Amino acid sequence: QVQLVESGGGLVQPGGSLILSCAASGSISSINAMGWYRQAPGSQREAVATITKDDRLNYADSVKGRFAISRDNAKNTAYLQMNSLKPEGTAVYYCNVEGIIKMSFRPFVSWGQGTQVTVSS
Repeated sequence: QVQLVESGGGLVQPGGSLILSCAASGSISSINAMGWYRQAPGSQREAVATITKDDRLNYADSVKGRFAISRDNAKNTAYLQMNSLKPEGTAVYYCNVEGIIKMSFRPFVSWGQGTQVTVSS
């Protein structure tokens, strides 16, 4: 089993910053990719940023230049630094991890429970 623990959401004023973190634990043999997605009320879930095991990065056009994803492989933890936040960034942010389970070597995809980010004055 794989568990994800997210933290760092909250209320921030427009132009402010937040850092989200996602720690993966459990029977993990390896992690191929970690990423952040978000879902605003009435909207579909969308990809925000992803990072692969070889550090290839991908960002949604709407966050390029403002958000930065990184990972600590030793801690199986991903971070999302969010700068210059805008009201349209208000959403529930979900962590996503893809990897391989120990012993069985079966692939897994896990989602966090989500953390609320509200950008408002």
